[in-house]
Amino acid sequence: MAVQKLPIAKAINESLRTALENDPKVLVMGEDVGKLGGVFRVTDGLQKDFGEERVIDTPLAESGIVGTAIGMALRGYRPVVEIQFDGFVFPAYDQIVTQLAKMYARSLGKVKVPVVVRIPYGGGIGAVEHHSESPEVLFAHVAGLKVVSPSNSSDAYWMLQQAIQSDDPVIFFEPKRRYWDKGEVDTEAVPGDLHKAVVAREGTDVTLVAYGPMVKVCLEAAAAAEEEGKSLEVLDLRSISPLDFDAVQKSVEKTRRLVVVHEAPVFLGSGAEIAARITERCFYHLEAPVLRVGGYHAPYPPARLEEEYLPGLDRVLDAVDRSLAY
Repeated sequence: MAVQKLPIAKAINESLRTALENDPKVLVMGEDVGKLGGVFRVTDGLQKDFGEERVIDTPLAESGIVGTAIGMALRGYRPVVEIQFDGFVFPAYDQIVTQLAKMYARSLGKVKVPVVVRIPYGGGIGAVEHHSESPEVLFAHVAGLKVVSPSNSSDAYWMLQQAIQSDDPVIFFEPKRRYWDKGEVDTEAVPGDLHKAVVAREGTDVTLVAYGPMVKVCLEAAAAAEEEGKSLEVLDLRSISPLDFDAVQKSVEKTRRLVVVHEAPVFLGSGAEIAARITERCFYHLEAPVLRVGGYHAPYPPARLEEEYLPGLDRVLDAVDRSLAY
């Protein structure tokens, strides 16, 4: 395959295919992942090629899916489970938080539980209730879980490979409204650290920090700001837990201003932790308060109102202007 231009959904499909080919202990499980190929067709063709014992259509029971995966991981398998939509994960939240996250510590490191939980998340697809949530911070708060989210095709391919190979449980959030955004994927590249942030665009005036679906918005904001003579640096976090505070600090020490952008509500979101840590670390470098842009502290609205709810170009650029005004 070498270098190809692929949508994020296809990059994830190719990553799963590679993992299934390379390790007979890798399994894919979830609702409609087999015969249908998933509601977003992310697992399309995998059951046909690898059989029903390795790409498994499960009942509509998220707690059962994750509980079964935990048991299989304890027996030496590496299950990759799909939660069909973000809002469907909560029946499995008990299994994830009280079992999956704690078994390594509970066994004093003797028991590893290498489960990957794939969750398409975020809004922007015109869906009904429970189909457009951004619950990543609820998992990032839980010690024992790694939480990551790719923003592009290359990261989708490689970060999923790394998550599957990891002995830690990984919650893998996939930005569903970016599934059909295309990007280059080099399957022979050497990937970077799964939990390190990367500079998506260099700048000097303000740092924009984002992950998943909001990275594209921040890049668009940086391009728009450039026309007005403003230079914005965009940092793609990639990992929400652990957070690469060193990368954020390095950027902020250069730009002296920080705006954190995520689709999830601002209240008690990951942006709050970043703001607190960077204020502690960079107090004497900052020339403006750390600002946050995100969703509102309200249930996700009906599809016809979601564009008013989602943080977009205008809200990001307004925060940039407010930061520069100090």
